[in-house]
This record gives sequence, structure tokens and C-alpha cells, in this order.
Amino acid sequence: MSGGHKAGRPGASGDVRTAPSQPALRHVLTHLITPLLMCLGMGLAYLGAFATPEPHHLPVAVVGAGPEAKVFAQTVKDKAGDALDVRTLPDRAAAVDELTSRNISGAYVPDARAPELIVASAGSDMSATAVEKVFTPVAAAQGAPLKITDVVPPVSGDPTGSGIFFLLIAVSIGSYASVAVLGAAGAGLPSRTRACLVAGVSFVVSLIGAAFAGPLFHLVDHGLWGVWAMSWLYSAGILFLGAGLHTFLKRWTTLAVMVLFVMLNFTSSGGLFRPELQDGFFGGLHAFWNGAGLVEGIRDLVYFGGHGLARNVWVLAAWLVLGLAVMMVAGAVERRRAPAATPAAPAPATAPAPAGETGQAAGRATRDAAEEEEIEETVGV
Repeated sequence: MSGGHKAGRPGASGDVRTAPSQPALRHVLTHLITPLLMCLGMGLAYLGAFATPEPHHLPVAVVGAGPEAKVFAQTVKDKAGDALDVRTLPDRAAAVDELTSRNISGAYVPDARAPELIVASAGSDMSATAVEKVFTPVAAAQGAPLKITDVVPPVSGDPTGSGIFFLLIAVSIGSYASVAVLGAAGAGLPSRTRACLVAGVSFVVSLIGAAFAGPLFHLVDHGLWGVWAMSWLYSAGILFLGAGLHTFLKRWTTLAVMVLFVMLNFTSSGGLFRPELQDGFFGGLHAFWNGAGLVEGIRDLVYFGGHGLARNVWVLAAWLVLGLAVMMVAGAVERRRAPAATPAAPAPATAPAPAGETGQAAGRATRDAAEEEEIEETVGV
């Protein structure tokens, strides 16, 4: 009888072991929402941006001043449709000037014996390849081999020109992963202290980026100080914006910065495909997103004599101003939320800890655990 009585008691050990499983399971399932949303977002962003690159109004030129050149250019345009924007240029020097000004992706010089295609692959190796695919059959139809001249090739340390894109990834990860640490672990610090930490961390991240670009991998052969300065602008913009958003989004900051600075950022940066090879959405983001500002700014500085550099620096500066503004608003909100400080009387040394203090300690432990979860979740990603 006593054995049956024990088995039926509601406080039996079997019930005690299974009871906490429900909140624990809900806790795990809640935290799984973030990585699953990341999986969905990354798939939509990367496959949408990179899976099927096709020319969309890719700017090219046909070199020639006579009516034959204009007729030839119109013929190419009619066959390509919306894939190409075809113009004519009077001579080869004008074509080179347009390429180095980044106004066109390639220029075709018709010649019955030796047609020539002029490109600037440092601006985008994929765009140069796309132009080559367009005009190689044209030259073959004339029965002549196509000569390809690259007037702005990338440096020997970055033969495909994609190293700048991977530099963007490294600087981005160092920046947005630090957001969780500064936002969660530094939540108890004054906003001014966190702002100083943001400035310091972004400085260190930019130094690491400059080391990658220069002495370690030789992605650039000059202009390293400019690369460092733009990297600092870029990193500081991410960190200020992310640290400010953490005040409002808490653990969802991880997902927010992933959307802003990975999903939308890498895909619209032009590091692999310029906007002329993407659809309108990612091509439109390229005009003002911060990753594009860094990638194109470095290209302008290193390869194209600074043409277009000012605009890209302004893009990076605008994101930094946005981050500073969000950080200032977050600081004001935190000050309003802070309860009035009230001095607490010290408890006697021999007295046991009051229940309230025990609850506060448990609350602190819970908050610490939540902060650790958020940091590990972000850095792990």
C-alpha cells in the first residue's frame, strides 16, 4: 500500500524531473527563432542577389565617329535589349577616359582585322567578364579574334579584385560581433562610456583591416592610410548604430545587425557583382548602403585616381551620423528609464540575507545569463 501511495503522490521524483521541461523547452524554442530567421534571410538575400547575375542596362561603348559606328552600336543595342546601354565615343582615348572615370564597363573598337575590347577589371572583374561575353561573339561573326586590353587591372596581390570584398566581410564581422558585447555586457555602463568604447573598438577593427589590406595580403599597393580611414568610418557607423539599437531591441539586435550589415550589405556592396549585374532592389541599395561606400571608395582611391571618392566618403559619413544620432537617442531613453537612486542601509554582518536581496541576486544571475547567451549567439554567427 505504501509503495502505491508513493507512486501516486504529486510530489514524486518523476514529476519533479519532468515539470521544468516545459519552460526549458520554450526557452530553447524561443532562442531558435533567431538562427532560423537568419537562415531564411541569408538564403533570400544571397540567392536573390548572386544566383542569377544578368546584365541590366550595363553601360558599354562602341568606338567610332562615322555613321557605320552608330549603325553598329544601334544593332548591338537592338539585339541586347535592356541588358545593355550602348553609346558611341569618337576615339580610343575617349573610351579609356570613360573607363577610368567609371562611366562605362567596356568599350569595343571595331576593326576588320583586329577588333579590340577595352575594360577596367579593377572596377569589377565580373562586369569585365560580362562585357567580354557580349562582344566575343560579335568579333567572331566578323571572322577576327578579339583583343582584350585591361587599362586598369587589379594589383598582383588581388588578381581577381575580390580581395576588397573579403576585406569588407572581415571588418563587418569585427564590427557587428562587437555590438553584442558592448550592448549586452556593457549595458550597465553610462552611454558616454559605451560611446568611448565604440570609438576605441572601431579604431582597432580598422587597424586590423588596414593590416589585412597592406602588409599581410597586399590587397592595395598605395593609399593604405585612406583605406584605414574609410574602414574606421565604416566600422564606427556599424558600432554606433548597433549599440544604440540594442537599447530598444535587446536580444533581437543580433538579427537586426545581421539584416542591415550582412544580408543587405554584402549583397549590395558591388564587391562581387556591380549593380548593373543585379536586379533593381540590390542595385538600388548600392547607391547609398555603407558596404558599397567602403568597397567603391577603396576602388576609387586605389585604382581610379580618386574619381567618385568624395561621394563614397559622404555615404560612410552619413551612416556614422545616423549611428551617432541613434546612440544619442538611446542614451536619452536610458536616462529616463533609470530609477532614482536611493541609498540602502547596510544589513548587519550576522544577519541572513533578506529574501529581497536573494531575489535581486537571482535576477542579476538571470540577466548575466541572458547577456552571455546573446553574446555567444552573435559571436557564434
